[in-house]
Amino acid sequence: MLMDAISVIRAKRDRGRLTDEQIDWMIDAYTKGVVADEQMSALAMAILLNGMDRAEIARWTAAMIKSGERMDFSSLPVPTADKHSTGGVGDKITLPLAPLVAACGAAVPQLSGRGLGHTGGTLDKLESIPGWRALLSNDEMMQVLRDVGSVICAAGDGLAPADKKLYALRDVTGTVEAIPLIASSIMSKKIAEGTGSLVLDVKVGSGAFMKNIEDARELASTMVGLGTDHGVKTVALLTDMSTPLEASPPGRTRWLSVRRVGSRSRRGGTPRPREGTDRRACTLALPARMLHGKRPGLNPHRRPGTKVTSRRAAAMRPLRAPTIMIAAQAADPVTRTLPVAKERSTSLTASSSGSVLQPATTRVRRHGRLAPSWLTCGRDLSAQRPL
Repeated sequence: MLMDAISVIRAKRDRGRLTDEQIDWMIDAYTKGVVADEQMSALAMAILLNGMDRAEIARWTAAMIKSGERMDFSSLPVPTADKHSTGGVGDKITLPLAPLVAACGAAVPQLSGRGLGHTGGTLDKLESIPGWRALLSNDEMMQVLRDVGSVICAAGDGLAPADKKLYALRDVTGTVEAIPLIASSIMSKKIAEGTGSLVLDVKVGSGAFMKNIEDARELASTMVGLGTDHGVKTVALLTDMSTPLEASPPGRTRWLSVRRVGSRSRRGGTPRPREGTDRRACTLALPARMLHGKRPGLNPHRRPGTKVTSRRAAAMRPLRAPTIMIAAQAADPVTRTLPVAKERSTSLTASSSGSVLQPATTRVRRHGRLAPSWLTCGRDLSAQRPL
């Protein structure tokens, strides 16, 4: 049966269900350059507007996995666990989390992404460090895992190349929020990566792609199902993204974000008072679930489980675990001293007194130069005092 992009686009435009053959052909043809960006953009918009059923999403994900190679970590002496966040404002939890889980006895092969839509990317933050490399070969990735226990890097060209093209396309075509495309993008990379277990941090709120709890649950359920079907033990947590997790204005503070993670690990992982407890809670809850079943006696549903990772976070202080992990991926092995950036701040005065009911988190991300991203609900404002 002959296939063409227009017939596939029309089928989804008219709210039809794509066949397995249509999905396989479309992904393969787009990866090879037979289907143009304009045509895939039209299909992505049709998917955003009309959705996909579970069978379509599963087939779309499988086709993206099939477009490239798959990794194998079975030669490592310890089990592997990974985490993925759907993205938010000021979300830098991956930076302390990966070495923390490694310190607890699991290997963390963290394939991270770049900024998408209004969210910041982990790789973008780390590349603010002189000499740090996001692109590692499979052999280099394995060596860092053996030496350090955790690695944060970009997916190689051979890993789900179909997603690499589609990821960039979604960012410039207004189709980032499509649940089928989010789920298949995340899970195709994670399944192809070969991790033994996966914890999903699904953000919900004004600063997330999923603005309401119903959409967040649908996305989480879809991804958990995809992971389980492919033999990856997968769980999801819904976490609040109504308030930025960063203490300083996001959007222009990639290096400051990295620097603060390093400084907190050196003093035992305690956040600044004004940053609140949201990020600390996530940083401890996520690894507790990543380690569940890998560390005897660790129960993620009980407080003692979190205390295990909390004590381990304190133990990271002398190890300088995040700095060691970063140094392992420096192009120049001499680049081990992190640079110091100057911080600049601006005091803003409220036009009238009152209280913050809800921060406009996405606007804070887009206009970080002007807005204090640390504002939280209930904070009092005074027309006489700077914010």
